[in-house]
Amino acid sequence: MEGAGLMRLKISMTGLVLAGFCWCWPAVAADFYEGKTITLVVGNDPGSGYDSYARVLSRHMSQHIPGKPNIVVQNMPGAGSITAAQYLYVVAPKDGTTFAILFPGAVIEPLTGDPSKYRYDPVRFEYIGTADSGTRLCFTSAASGVKTFADARGRKTLIAATAAGSSTWDYAAFFNAVAGAKFEIVPGYKGPADLVLAMERGEADGVCALDVSTVTTLRPDWLGSGKANFIVQAGIEPNEKLLKFGVPSMWDFISGDNREVAELFVSQQVFGRPFLAPPGVPAERVKILRDAFDATFRDPEALGEARRMQLEVNPRGGEAVAALVKKVYASPRTLIDRMAKSIRP
Repeated sequence: MEGAGLMRLKISMTGLVLAGFCWCWPAVAADFYEGKTITLVVGNDPGSGYDSYARVLSRHMSQHIPGKPNIVVQNMPGAGSITAAQYLYVVAPKDGTTFAILFPGAVIEPLTGDPSKYRYDPVRFEYIGTADSGTRLCFTSAASGVKTFADARGRKTLIAATAAGSSTWDYAAFFNAVAGAKFEIVPGYKGPADLVLAMERGEADGVCALDVSTVTTLRPDWLGSGKANFIVQAGIEPNEKLLKFGVPSMWDFISGDNREVAELFVSQQVFGRPFLAPPGVPAERVKILRDAFDATFRDPEALGEARRMQLEVNPRGGEAVAALVKKVYASPRTLIDRMAKSIRP
């Protein structure tokens, strides 16, 4: 009896110790951020749409993180956000004090290219969420003579782009392959602001693949004004607001077997403004960042600022984004190869 009592006491004490551990674990995780500074890396230039989302998030997200750490924004443009992606994967601390917003193209690019060229595996990132499931636009200058997508299918149209592998290159090549456009890509521009300026200076007829929010950030008065011709919108579903402005959907020009390829290609737009952390960040800190991200894009003050900046906000949580990235990378190799051929002719 005495031995049985001692055993019950040991079991009881073990339960108390384990219970104490379970009570303390969340508190320890939450206390981590007190007094810390979080770096939010932007894989694009200051003043871009991606930068604008990061600035809004940095000003409001801290209020939703236990310990209210300071959040600073660091711009790291280059190679269509691939520079920032490689920094995040290889160099950045893996403790939850650094995360980034990248072009979705940087997430998709290794799918169609030689994986050995990229120092990161997109599937292994910790996805915090996306601020928008966006629509992309191809547009031309009013002086270009290319007023509609039908015009772009009938004559050569110079399209300014940053570099091969960037979304501004890939979408133009994609529309050539699956919709019969005659876009001639002119690479070498630094970022969205330079692309628009190149069009305005007459160095190119137009630009492809800028998100609605990027366009409205750079040129708030363009949509519906006649100052530019918005010739096609790209997205899984047509943007109803853009349809009312007379911007046709890509699905008006894509049919047959090309639809399957196109659906895979534009699936990246579901995570149009992806925020992600390095692989290896402790799970409890990933959860804190995800919860804070979700709360920020429910916060009336943050949403009000986004509206004033004309930013589209259609957020999705980190788990949903991570699941979609895994699904895309698990696509049949034959379909991936067809998509790769469409953007790398």
